[in-house]
Amino acid sequence: MSRPPALSASRAKEYQQCPLKFRYSVVDGLRQPPTEATVKGTVVHKVLEDLFTLPAAERTPATAQEMLPTAWEYVLDRDEAARDLFEDPRAAAQGQDDTATLLGNYFRMERPENLAPKGREQFVDARLSSGVLLRGIIDRIDEAPDGALRVVDYKTGRTPSPRFMEDALFQMRFYALLLRQAWRIPRRTQLLYLRGEDVLTLDPDPRSIDEFEGSVNQLWDRIEGDARREQFAPRTSKLCGWCAFQKQCPAFGGVLAPPPADGLERLLAVRVVDPAQRQP
Repeated sequence: MSRPPALSASRAKEYQQCPLKFRYSVVDGLRQPPTEATVKGTVVHKVLEDLFTLPAAERTPATAQEMLPTAWEYVLDRDEAARDLFEDPRAAAQGQDDTATLLGNYFRMERPENLAPKGREQFVDARLSSGVLLRGIIDRIDEAPDGALRVVDYKTGRTPSPRFMEDALFQMRFYALLLRQAWRIPRRTQLLYLRGEDVLTLDPDPRSIDEFEGSVNQLWDRIEGDARREQFAPRTSKLCGWCAFQKQCPAFGGVLAPPPADGLERLLAVRVVDPAQRQP
């Protein structure tokens, strides 16, 4: 069963980074190839997801390390391009060593035997009053005995510098807004940066999330405007060097083809307006 189109935190940030990159990903449906970093991140997430299926006493560092080979095979079996990245034995060994280190770091940050998650890799959909459908896949949602929620997201990259901290806070606010609409506002949101063993914490308050909802609606207005004009402008930055769509970008000599009509139609379906709220 296919899910209805929705706006996620990663796609929202992608649009802010470059509307054309967003178009290629969302409207044209072009797939960004995996990198060694994204594959290793997926492997670590798989182990941590499966770890919490075990009885609390078995959630040990040794068990997590034993789960790694199976997680690697699971991830590589699902993506031939990912397997190709680690075809060289040296790359495979380095990748396995790195994921083992990241998992070891995790156990210095949390005591998983003391946790009872409400959700793991949890799909959450929620519609704003504006009609925009939001979606998130949250790594872990914990629930305290008093019902308070904590959102936890694992990060396998480096801890962001202060210059890029706003990107991290955007994701945390997005999840807080999403859960407020679907269930209740979380008491705490946390990003666990396993490489540096750093934790970024945001305790959202209702007023700040109200303001953030307004900014998300404004962002969607811009996306919807681009879609109706069928114009998603490129935005160049230092990140262009890592963009998978550079060859199709007019800023780098590429030829820009019109966006597919069915992709635009699906994108515009993210917002569903109640007929009673439509302007006459």
